[in-house]
Amino acid sequence: MWEIVRAGGPLMWPIILCSIGAAAIILERLWTLQDKRVVPPDLTQKVRQLIEANQINDKVIAALEHNSALGKLLATALRNRHRSREVIMERLEDSGRHIVHELERFLSTLGTIAGVSPLLGLLGTVTGIIKSFNAIQAGGMGDPRALSGGIAEALIATAAGLCVAIPALISYRFLRGRVERIVVEMEKDAVRIADAIEATHPHVRRATDQVPRS
Repeated sequence: MWEIVRAGGPLMWPIILCSIGAAAIILERLWTLQDKRVVPPDLTQKVRQLIEANQINDKVIAALEHNSALGKLLATALRNRHRSREVIMERLEDSGRHIVHELERFLSTLGTIAGVSPLLGLLGTVTGIIKSFNAIQAGGMGDPRALSGGIAEALIATAAGLCVAIPALISYRFLRGRVERIVVEMEKDAVRIADAIEATHPHVRRATDQVPRS
C-alpha cells in the first residue's frame, strides 16, 4: 500500500485526506440521521394525547426539546399553543429552518469532496504526464523505465481520485435524500400538532376568523 501511495505522487496525500474526511462525515451523518434519533416513532401521537388530556406544561416541553429534532419542532408549537394558528405556523417555520440546517450539517463539505477528488486525480494525471515527457527529453525513448514513473503516477492518482469521489457522491445523494424525507415527515407531524392544538384550544383561531364581521 505504501508503495502505491509513493508511486501516485504528492497529490495522493490530499486525496487521502479527502477520503478520511468523507468517511468521517458519512459515518457521523448515518449515525445522526437515524429515524429513531430524528423522528422517533409514535412521538407525535403521544404529544397529541398529552394535548387532548391538557397535560402540557413546561416540563413536558423541555423534555421534548431534548428528545430529538422532531421533539424540538413540536416543542415550538406547544410553547406557542396559546397564540393564533398563524403565529404557531410562523414559529414552526423559523424553528424548522434551524433544524434543517442542523440536519444538513457537513453535507456541503461532503459534496465538495465528491467534486474535488476527481479533479485532484486529474491534476495528478497531468503532473505524471509532464514527468514522463521530462524523462523523454532527458533520456529519450530508449529506456522504458524512464517513462514508467510518470505513467504510474498518472494512472494511480486518477484511480485514487475516482475511488474517493464515487462513494462520496453516492453517499451525498443518499444523505440529501434522507434529509428531504425527514423534513417532509416533520412538516406533516407539525401540521398534525397544530391541528390538535387548534381543536383542543377554542381560543386558537386563524387570524381571518378573529376579524369581526360588519
